[in-house]
Order: sequence, then C-alpha cells, then structure tokens
Amino acid sequence: MTSTRSPALSRPHPPAVVAAPGRAVRRAAGRWHHDLRTGRWSWSPETAALLGLPPGGRPCGELLVHAVHPADRPRAGAALAGAERGRPFSLQVRLCGRHGLAQAAVLIGEPWVDETGRTEAVDGLVAVLSTSPPRPSGDDDRAADLELEVEQLRTAMASRAPIEQAKGILMLLTGCGDRVAFDLLAHISSNSHRKVRDVALAIARSASGQEPLPEDVRALMRDVCPPARTGR
Repeated sequence: MTSTRSPALSRPHPPAVVAAPGRAVRRAAGRWHHDLRTGRWSWSPETAALLGLPPGGRPCGELLVHAVHPADRPRAGAALAGAERGRPFSLQVRLCGRHGLAQAAVLIGEPWVDETGRTEAVDGLVAVLSTSPPRPSGDDDRAADLELEVEQLRTAMASRAPIEQAKGILMLLTGCGDRVAFDLLAHISSNSHRKVRDVALAIARSASGQEPLPEDVRALMRDVCPPARTGR
C-alpha cells in the first residue's frame, strides 16, 4: 500500500514562552519517528540532546512526554495519541532540559496514512527556541519568527514523503543504496529541469499506476533503470 501524509498541520498558538526583550529567537531541532507497525521509536542524536537524554538510550513515547514541562504533558500526550489515529499536530510546549530550565519549543507530528486510512507511522520534529543577542525584537516579531520556523519545518516534512518513496523505488529498480538513489533523483531533476520533489512525485505516481511518467523523466530513467521496469 502507498502511504501518504495527512492534511497540512494547523498553525500554532502564540508562544507560551517568549524570549526576553532585545534577544533574538534561534532554533535547534531534531527529528523523531514512531513506527506503529512495529511499535519502535527512533530519534536523532539532536533530539536526544534537546530532550536532555544521554546518548545511546532507547527512544520511546514516554521519554518524549516526560521531557515536556509537567503542565504541558497532558496536551503533548493527547497530541501523540491523536497522531497515532492520523491527526497531525503542532504544539507550543516547554521542555525541561538536563539543567531543569524550561525552554520554549515546538513539537510537531505528521502521520503516514495508507490508502485504507490506517496510520502506519508518525514522523516528527522537536524545535527548541533559545535566545541569542543582540537583535532587538518586539513580541510581534518573535511570534512571526516562530511561525516562519514552523512553516519551514512543515514544508520540509511535506516534501520528504514523495522523495523517500521515489528513493525506495529507485533502490528496488537498480539495487543501489540510499545515497545513490538520491543522487539519481538529483540527476533526473537537473537534466529534466524539474524540482526534485516533482520528479519524485512523478516516479511514485507512475509506480502506483496513477499516471504515466512524463516523457523526459521516462527517457532519463532509461539511463539508470532497465527499460522494462521504468514505469508506464
């Protein structure tokens, strides 16, 4: 079955924690993934660091929620449970790091939903907002900075799904690895004058029988894949 992203994330509420006047907002971010088919959690080293966890630990949802400020844990837990049922979320929370200091953060979850409506996995991001001098900024500017950060994260995640699908298809067709598959996508993108995401969408749709490959993409695919397996 083909997994797809759920509808776009809703816009966040205004920041629960705002930087002090005269200090600018910057972001440190990490990714996390929950495979509902196996129950397995994984996250990047950046996520572990942001959650105040030692490296090498076993990721799980309980640790993610426990890293959130106690007052925000009910909302975080409810959002994660909702994502398992196919509902995306974007939450403004506070994280309690190793030193016990609350940090403003954005917690994002984006479900993978198959064609039957079943949620197969949830991809997510943790973006911690810290402060750095010296750019002056009013409350409105800081809120705008936050919304821009979240929009950028949403865009990156939305683009990732078709690219990952197309990479998997190329890996099956050619027997190559993950890095080479992306290089092939980039090669087709460059020579067809299409965005990588648009090439990935065309390959994924062709493989699922939704529509034939554009002729220029098809011709470039023949350079790297057996002709009988390049799609319709």
